[in-house]
Amino acid sequence: MPTERRAGEGVAGVILAGGLARRMGGGDKCLRPLGGRPILAHIVARVRPQVAALVLNANGDPARFAEFGLPVAADVVEGFAGPLAGVLTGLEWAAAHAPACRWVASFAGDAPFVPPDFVARMVAAAEGEGAELACAASGGRTHPVFGLWPVALAPALRRALVGEDIRKVDVWTARYRLATVEFPSVPVDPFFNANRPEDLADAERLLA
Repeated sequence: MPTERRAGEGVAGVILAGGLARRMGGGDKCLRPLGGRPILAHIVARVRPQVAALVLNANGDPARFAEFGLPVAADVVEGFAGPLAGVLTGLEWAAAHAPACRWVASFAGDAPFVPPDFVARMVAAAEGEGAELACAASGGRTHPVFGLWPVALAPALRRALVGEDIRKVDVWTARYRLATVEFPSVPVDPFFNANRPEDLADAERLLA
């Protein structure tokens, strides 16, 4: 749709897959199979059409993601500093590699049901409300990892992470005007994430 196309032209995307996946028993959650394909394949298929550029934030050997044809960027802050480190990685990657993009949309690497209109709705809400950031919500819960972030805030986020040791997304976003965008949670919550092995069985049922 034209609206989605215009919205995505100034937006880069970052898929956050840099965590340790402790609840899943370690390894890459995004490479676990779902419906015969890796979870990451489902995410890329839904996200790539919505953005002008897309990067995968993951640590370790990037060769294991070669089949997806994505640039891979490791955390720019050491020590597995959480989702904010991944967001900062996306912002600094976009500044260097997608300079035409003023926004970065972030997506969890274990959530295969991302809405196809995610970016369009997030940009419309941020710009419509004069907000500096946007965050997704569904079913009465906010999902801070699914956000829209201005590239211009990269230096401020780096100072918060490195200088102030801030790790919680909500603590940092509270400093700015934040638009919260509600998405319907039926028939499937679009922000369902496969954190634990039993979640994969649920995801298979939802996919079916």
